[in-house]
Amino acid sequence: MASRLVLLFAAAAVAFACLPAPVSAVAWMVGDDGGWRARFHQTGWADGKTFRVGDTLMFMYPKGNHTVIQVGKEDFATCNVQTNNKLGAWYSGNDVVPLDKPGKMWFFCSVPGHCVNGMKLVINVVGDDGVPAPAPEPGWWF
Repeated sequence: MASRLVLLFAAAAVAFACLPAPVSAVAWMVGDDGGWRARFHQTGWADGKTFRVGDTLMFMYPKGNHTVIQVGKEDFATCNVQTNNKLGAWYSGNDVVPLDKPGKMWFFCSVPGHCVNGMKLVINVVGDDGVPAPAPEPGWWF
């Protein structure tokens, strides 16, 4: 009986060891020590980083000097600060943005002149399987 119990525990330990290790969420300080700042796009801060669902972005900046606005690709490309299509907006200077779904996310500062001078960030968030969300199919217009 004791040998069966030992064998059962050994089998359970082997099965448990074969499970993938849980991935811890990461709180990313945008810009590291430099924070969210002018000409941010020139820093290459996001290069080589893997952002995952469950992670968070922390935007740190002097309150009142900057903002964080999440928009779509088109508004990002044109720095359209007048957009009615904001996906999120933060103004506290200590903004925490959850990464809750896979795909691209576009951010910029909405203070006049800041986006066009490079205060913008695009990231690609991967899902639990490590694969980014597929690009949406082009719409068919009738």
